[in-house]
Amino acid sequence: MNQILVTDRLYVTNKLKKKKRMYKFQFIASIILVFIFSGWYIYSEIEKNSAEAVSKDILSEITIENNDNDETISDEPLIVAMDDTEIIENEEPKQILNGTYTNENGNTYNYESILSIPCLGIEYPVLSETSEELLKISINKFWGGSPNSVGNYCVVGHNYKSGKMFGKLSQIKNGDIIKLTDLSGSTLNYKVYNKYVVYPEDVACTSQITNGLKEMTLITCTNGGKQRLIVKCREA
Repeated sequence: MNQILVTDRLYVTNKLKKKKRMYKFQFIASIILVFIFSGWYIYSEIEKNSAEAVSKDILSEITIENNDNDETISDEPLIVAMDDTEIIENEEPKQILNGTYTNENGNTYNYESILSIPCLGIEYPVLSETSEELLKISINKFWGGSPNSVGNYCVVGHNYKSGKMFGKLSQIKNGDIIKLTDLSGSTLNYKVYNKYVVYPEDVACTSQITNGLKEMTLITCTNGGKQRLIVKCREA
């Protein structure tokens, strides 16, 4: 029986050559894109860490000021004798925080409180204003009056996948405690009583009607930035 030997060369047509070149180009292009996106991600994380370092410097400066101040707040109440028969407990002396931080580059940032969520390991200064640039530095005041005053103190922060800023906020539960320290040095505890998701145009959570109570609202992005996670708290 006759056998016909067919080599691969007979099947390498111009069309097949074009396809091979196209596949080769796509493979090389995909590798280049992987390197580009990897480089962009690394650069983005470095930039985020660098920006967030400013908030840590602010906290560090506050701590130094607290330690160096001659009027350090004592854990014990101050007992004052008014006369031979009357002894009262005086209020703890309050330390006034600076509220302004200037870094080595000459950039000045104004903060008005320190927010801490112990159960999530979150602690940041709250900057007095909000903008895209300031949100890279720390969490920002979004709406409301002074911290720890009657009303609804609204704070906004980025939801980073790394867990920085409000990246862990979705883990918070009703009953968890959030601490807010104002510029007088007073710290109030706020208890979480509600958590829900809204669309960006829904700003009902910022309402200042609190029936004379002190409340706080934490806001961050969720669902790929399409919605907002809202955490409502009230003075404990």
